[in-house]
Amino acid sequence: MRLGHSPDPDDAFMFYGIASGNVSSGKIDFVHVVEEIQSLNERALRGELEVTAVSAHTYLMIQDRYRILSCGASMGDGYGPIVVARDMMNDLEGKTIAVPGMLTTAYLLLRIYSDGFIPVESPFDKIFNAVRDGTVDAGLIIHEGQLTYRDYGLKSVLDLGKSWFEETSLPLPLGLNVVKRGFSESIEREVLRIHRESIEYGLTHKDEALEYALRFGRGINKDLGERFVLMYVNELTKNMGEAGKKALEYLFTKAHKKGLIDERARLDILDD
Repeated sequence: MRLGHSPDPDDAFMFYGIASGNVSSGKIDFVHVVEEIQSLNERALRGELEVTAVSAHTYLMIQDRYRILSCGASMGDGYGPIVVARDMMNDLEGKTIAVPGMLTTAYLLLRIYSDGFIPVESPFDKIFNAVRDGTVDAGLIIHEGQLTYRDYGLKSVLDLGKSWFEETSLPLPLGLNVVKRGFSESIEREVLRIHRESIEYGLTHKDEALEYALRFGRGINKDLGERFVLMYVNELTKNMGEAGKKALEYLFTKAHKKGLIDERARLDILDD
């Protein structure tokens, strides 16, 4: 079974239990497919992967093909994607903004909280340089860049995680893990069990899981890597619960009311 996840330390931490062989299944052999989130989103649209991480935004377009797993979600608690620029600006209207993919939840949030900007698609790891050299006016930052943007001499001009939390007091749903429809219930539940046990293994064997995860950290040090990983691998990752479900419902309802999506999601969440 192909298992898609991004080359990011938080995803690597979650799947360390599986990758290391400490969590395994007698029913399923997982083959890791490691690609950036926009690529995984596109592959999910084509139904290519049996199990994969996707942006919450993308779930709207694949809900007839995939079910959401109650574990593995990346949710921010008062934090999330930010927009950075060389200088402070009060208005993003008319500004060019490098974005890490039109299918990402970060891009959906930017459209919810800002209007009139000009999106420029860019690989997420190229956005800082595009802002610094003036190719674009600003950049939408995901992953550990939320913690390192000051090292590039940049300023935060819009904090989407803060805006969301001030409005909702809910966690911010950014990424989900999904399983392709069509498998038996026993196989679906085995996928869920293995995912949850892998997450729990990482959290209970933090040092070794972090050592593995930082191989995907793009040069960040251990302290910063640990801080970033534990921002997005937490109790809500083990099980999103009612708070996570409410957050997803609110996100999709708000996007629908603003005319950014054609239909509301029918949340189908596989839980224990």
